[in-house]
Amino acid sequence: MTEFSKLGLSPTTLQAVADTGYTTATPIQEQAIPVALAGRDVLGIAQTGTGKTAAFTLPMVDRLASGRARARMPRALVLAPTRELADQVAESFAKYAKGTKLNWVLLIGGVSMGDQVAALNKGVDVLIATPGRLLDLFDRGKMLLTGVELMVVDEADRMLDMGFIPDIERIFKLTPPRRQTLFFSATMPPEITRLTQQFLKDPTRIEASRPATTADTITQHITRLPTSDPKAKRTALRALVERGDVQNGIVFCNRKSEVDIVAKSLQVHGFDAAPIHGDLDQSLRMKTLADFRSGALKLLVASDVAARGLDIPAVSHVFNYDVPHHADDYVHRIGRTGRAGRLGEAFMIVTPSDDKSLDKVLKLIKKEPVELPLDGIDFASIQDRPRDDSRSARGRGRGERSERGSRSRRSVEPAPVEAEVLVEQAPMPAPEAEAPAQRSRSRKRAQSPTPPAPEQKTSPKTAEKAAKKPNAGDDGQPSTLAGNPFGDEVPAFLRRPVVLAG
Repeated sequence: MTEFSKLGLSPTTLQAVADTGYTTATPIQEQAIPVALAGRDVLGIAQTGTGKTAAFTLPMVDRLASGRARARMPRALVLAPTRELADQVAESFAKYAKGTKLNWVLLIGGVSMGDQVAALNKGVDVLIATPGRLLDLFDRGKMLLTGVELMVVDEADRMLDMGFIPDIERIFKLTPPRRQTLFFSATMPPEITRLTQQFLKDPTRIEASRPATTADTITQHITRLPTSDPKAKRTALRALVERGDVQNGIVFCNRKSEVDIVAKSLQVHGFDAAPIHGDLDQSLRMKTLADFRSGALKLLVASDVAARGLDIPAVSHVFNYDVPHHADDYVHRIGRTGRAGRLGEAFMIVTPSDDKSLDKVLKLIKKEPVELPLDGIDFASIQDRPRDDSRSARGRGRGERSERGSRSRRSVEPAPVEAEVLVEQAPMPAPEAEAPAQRSRSRKRAQSPTPPAPEQKTSPKTAEKAAKKPNAGDDGQPSTLAGNPFGDEVPAFLRRPVVLAG
């Protein structure tokens, strides 16, 4: 590997690199830095963890060292797909530019826009931004991009996955056509190729490694389960964490909702774990990452928002709780370990429903991970329950259970008619059982004349006929009706006065 001193960097930048402890350049840095310093466009293809950030940050610092920023007109622009990756680029720029007077601002969502606008008004040399927040501020008239001399697109294939390509195209068109462009991606799908052909000018193509390959420093394992039951998967995950010498590790899930469930499960079983995904508050996400970097947090349960851009060299293990839907994501996930020449281990839990996704991963990486059975755990006994069985096992709703239960009992032992009526009708307390206040209100309602419902119109003849019917006695109580099925005894619920709304 070539030493940084032979790449044409200025003494100030070389001193900043030396202060970080690096002495030799990675392949992508060795090839990209001289081309970028010469002012030519670069198309860099390299797997994650190969040092792409320094490959564009170092020449950017050297090229911008002379000159002065103007208010609302940045001189350089770095686009990143996620907040975490943008924050990592900002940290790298701060380290490598500390011997210069260059300033920068980080434009990401989830933080105060007012502070970002204030920084833009003072004038910045470098904007490090996610596409959404950048265009939001531009549409508000808070900046101009006509002064951009150098533009960087990092993790372009991830931009494609997240649906940012239309935003990237618009941002390209807002910048001057004579700018220098440094374009980096781990893979080159057709949409990304079209983008580079449209906006890059005769770029120098640099491939530090075959696209979508996994580092040789990572030992890959597969654990197959006979069931897709989430309980079995969580049991397998805990077993994998316990069996290895895990200094710190990242657990990847496909869905945000699953991230919270898995993190909670690990916490309940005594593991030091915390979730991170796009729905969490930005301040909480940054605190969680800071704790993980410092070693205060052992396990980070993440969605693919953290699969890119986490520069934590000492991650010892990566656990794929879910097989990723996109094969490329597997490469980026396990690329969080085995970085900078260190050894790492990656585990993937595979269930019967993962066959198609697993085939895509194996075809992409062209490797056969080591099969790792978990002895001592009877996963075969944990099976997915059929929908009907699970419903009956969980139990139905209270009303449904009591109603069906009473019906089944009635079908076996028919009850008397009186009992059936009482079961079917809502139970009404007798007047004697009413509370004093309730009885007084009932008496007042009974004594007061009940007005007819507004919609009911009674003709004089009908009223005369109704008056002749023995509906009620002088004491206000209903009289015995002819043909009463209850005989002379009228049930209490029929003696209750009827109150009409109105």
